[in-house]
Amino acid sequence: MMQEKDMVNDVLAMLKNSIAGYAHVIAEAGNEQFRQTVQQMRDGDEKCQYDLFKMAQQKGYYMPAQAASPNDIQNVKSQVSG
Repeated sequence: MMQEKDMVNDVLAMLKNSIAGYAHVIAEAGNEQFRQTVQQMRDGDEKCQYDLFKMAQQKGYYMPAQAASPNDIQNVKSQVSG
């Protein structure tokens, strides 16, 4: 039987994938009404994902990566712009 933590992480992964998929559809949509509908669907999934993320973080199911140091950030900026 799946544990709650596993189910939450599975749903978070599914939502992240669907949000990325919506972005591709939106970028290719030529019909404005269709585009707006997909944007609304994406917005709903983003809200659901964020709410579930906050719950997972509160329960200790999800631990975000350590914050990057200013030096690490500057190194990445230099590599990207260089």
